[in-house]
Amino acid sequence: MSRARSRHGDRPGLRDWFLLMLLVLLWGSAFALTDVALQAFTPLQVVVGRLWIGASVLIVMILVSRQQMPRGVTAWTYIATMAVLGNVLPFFLISWGQQTIPSGLTGILMAVMPLVVLVLAHFLIPGERMNAPKVLGFILGFAGIVVLTGPAAIGSAGGNAAQLLAQLSVLAGAICYGLNLIVARRGPAMPPQLTAACVLLVSAALATTITLLYGEPAPRGVPAGPAIALASLGLFSTGLATVVYYGVVASAGPTFLSLINYLIPVYAVIAGAAFLGERLAMHSLVALAIILVAIVISHRPAILRTRP
Repeated sequence: MSRARSRHGDRPGLRDWFLLMLLVLLWGSAFALTDVALQAFTPLQVVVGRLWIGASVLIVMILVSRQQMPRGVTAWTYIATMAVLGNVLPFFLISWGQQTIPSGLTGILMAVMPLVVLVLAHFLIPGERMNAPKVLGFILGFAGIVVLTGPAAIGSAGGNAAQLLAQLSVLAGAICYGLNLIVARRGPAMPPQLTAACVLLVSAALATTITLLYGEPAPRGVPAGPAIALASLGLFSTGLATVVYYGVVASAGPTFLSLINYLIPVYAVIAGAAFLGERLAMHSLVALAIILVAIVISHRPAILRTRP
């Protein structure tokens, strides 16, 4: 049993909430960074670059801490499954979709992930049974995201085949993340840093193999902006975020972590207003209130049990 799980069990504490907020910051920035990186790289190149950068950082951390690599077929099967469902497939599917559809619609589609987790966890995770508050909270949270990203985002997506395929691609990526959360919860107990390093290393190797088989040309004359965006994706939104991700899953469970899909749109609205001078429209404030109410409703018992 991991240290985080034995300390907190399935009751999220203040540490879990802090790590969740950090993950919102790291993952919430990934969409904008991906948009910038796609100005000079293809979706496959973005996936390979961010995975190798993230894996390199974590491998150095493992070497410094002198942790032993996992052994056995069970451990590496788990790692390979996490690599495919948690990194290679969703990274590519979402990056590919973002070439065509706006980020607002991407946010709506990504909100499907907690609904997938809710259903799967009900059947596969002890203590994660569905009840009326959870169902009401998740429905209300999804409605809040729709209000936040707005009918304008849906309307701007249009109705042609290319845009429909892009929407389905992002939706498939969200479903991969939901499946990955369940796999992470049911996998063998491993230190979060070691799990993250191994998963990213296998992910990078798989993505590189696919790129070579596909015959992807090497990028040339890359401007500074996309290069910095790709480096940031690897260092922060992939490397550091993966360590935090496994820590929260082990400590507080997949349903708690699925809250991130409601918080990331909130972060995007606040960051846009604070750093880019974007105007906070009334429907954004209404959506923010709806999402916060949804969090309280669906996780009221966890909030009441929160402790240092």
